[in-house]
This record gives sequence, structure tokens and C-alpha cells, in this order.
Amino acid sequence: MIETELMRIGVSLPDTLLDKFDGIIENRGYSSRSEGIRDAIRSYISYYEWMNDIKGHRVGTLGFIFDYTKHGLSNALTDIQHHYSHLIKSSMHIHLDHEDCFEVVVLNGDGKEIAELSEAMMALKGVKFSKLTTVESNENV
Repeated sequence: MIETELMRIGVSLPDTLLDKFDGIIENRGYSSRSEGIRDAIRSYISYYEWMNDIKGHRVGTLGFIFDYTKHGLSNALTDIQHHYSHLIKSSMHIHLDHEDCFEVVVLNGDGKEIAELSEAMMALKGVKFSKLTTVESNENV
């Protein structure tokens, strides 16, 4: 990809997130925050494009961390899982602390639907981290 023109943007971040990002920038040897942000955006775009290319029968896992105290979030996550219950084979829920929960969902089915499920959950405010991993599979799994 050829980048021809630099654009300035403003981003608001919690100080704890920025501190973690600055630590990563320093450890990885980036010359500036901008360089680290560009690299992070490229990675995000690549992941998004991969998510949109999930096709055929897949098996996989969706792991996510969410804020249990966020009003209505647990119900919204449960509603999404019920909507896609035909894909879900198992799940595990772990309480990390008073605020955060970690959940792993094992999936088996149509890749496009698995990606839709993942996108719907990751888009909810209060979901702090989400990672989908899938592999192609024959339908006899």
C-alpha cells in the first residue's frame, strides 16, 4: 500500500491505555507514537479484512474480556449468543476480578455467520478485548 499524504487526527484515550501503548512503542523501538499508531491501524485493517474473508465451514474459538459492571452488557452478550446458538458448541466463563470477565466460546458452522457473531459481540461498548480464531473444517466435526 502506498501512503501518499499524511493526515493529522486527534484521538482521546484513557491515560492507562496510552501509558501501556507508550511502553510498547519504547520496547519495540518505534521512533514516535505516530509510527506505532500507523502500525496498529495496519494490523487492525488486516484483521478486519481477514474477518470478512471467512468462508465455508469453520471451527474456532472466540475469546473476549468484558466489563461485567457495564449496565446491560451481559444481557446483550447473552442475546447475541442465543441468536447464534446453532453455532455455539460450548462456552466457558471466568471471573477475572470484580469488574472483568473472560469468556471463551467454541464455534462450529458457517464462517460468515461466525464472523457476524464475532463482530456483533466485539462492537458492544464494554467489550475490552476480542479475538476470533478459526480453521477450515469438514462438516463431520
